[in-house]
Amino acid sequence: MVEFHVPDMSCGHCVGRIEQALLQADPACKIDVDLPQRVVRVTSATDRAALAQALEQAGYPPAIQQA
Repeated sequence: MVEFHVPDMSCGHCVGRIEQALLQADPACKIDVDLPQRVVRVTSATDRAALAQALEQAGYPPAIQQA
């Protein structure tokens, strides 16, 4: 499972666009969205970079994780 913080996600419409983008990248992925925390968790065989790219192309770039 990978987790993304998506600061630009603010409503149900955003969630729908994000889910659509992730499902295009991997139709078999499982998505869990925590809208109040602006967190998206994805269980997928697709690598993190490809999923992040899908989010970015949809207009919802994930925040860079600090180590």
